[in-house]
Amino acid sequence: MKIIKTPQAMFSVINKLKSDNKSIGFIPTMGALHEGHLSLIRAARKENDYLVVSIFVNPAQFGPGEDFKRYPRPIKKDLEFCRREKVDFVFNPDPTSAYPKGFSTFVNVEGLSEVLCGKSRPGHFKGVATIVLKLFNIIQPDKAYFGQKDAQQVIIIKRMVRDLNLSVKIKVMPIFRDKTGLAMSSRNIYLSKKQRVDALVLSRALNLAGTMIKNGARDAKRIINAMSKLISRKESAVIDYIAITDTNSLGSVKKLSGSCLLALSVRIGKVRLIDNRKVYV
Repeated sequence: MKIIKTPQAMFSVINKLKSDNKSIGFIPTMGALHEGHLSLIRAARKENDYLVVSIFVNPAQFGPGEDFKRYPRPIKKDLEFCRREKVDFVFNPDPTSAYPKGFSTFVNVEGLSEVLCGKSRPGHFKGVATIVLKLFNIIQPDKAYFGQKDAQQVIIIKRMVRDLNLSVKIKVMPIFRDKTGLAMSSRNIYLSKKQRVDALVLSRALNLAGTMIKNGARDAKRIINAMSKLISRKESAVIDYIAITDTNSLGSVKKLSGSCLLALSVRIGKVRLIDNRKVYV
């Protein structure tokens, strides 16, 4: 496994692989790798000649007062994780090489970036889209792998790829949950033992909604109210949003029909968690 620190060095490696007609799989991460990332790495390892994982805590996607400075950065552990899974290249740039002095170009996927998480985190998805496009340009992957847990991010990246005529194929992998049902997240490390138990209310609320829909419920307001009531029983839980949207436009739906996304964001103590579930009716 080779660790690469600059775009120029990464370009050199990629150009050689491309000249040899090798396929490249890519997983963009902010590090603090967990079993969810592992599922992406293993899928990518099977489908590509070479595998690149980026580890970069992207300052452009953090807003004022968010956890950029304290975001977990266990780089030694992350590198060992990648080495064990036979990752070929880890791209680990520093912020000055990712955003050189005078940087002033950003990507904003309008409409999709201002709702759900984007409503409470203005500018977040502009930072996400910008760094992902930069990484796509540097690494030139044939396939890039994302987790369904970050459903809004996936929808935004897919739209960017379509709108800007990028050749990369976006592969979306299922949400990876621990044995209790909690969706894996790098921020789970912030949770106390009790808070981890309380956090299970997110997946339970989604399961409740799924059961209601299976039993014939189609009124979005009724389903959301039931989810909200369940979550509110936990004193540590503060709801950011609960939404039922179209899976392409992220527009709210009143009556469920076709493919819908159930999405929620809840703070457990000071930790903001997200989860979602796609349903077909």
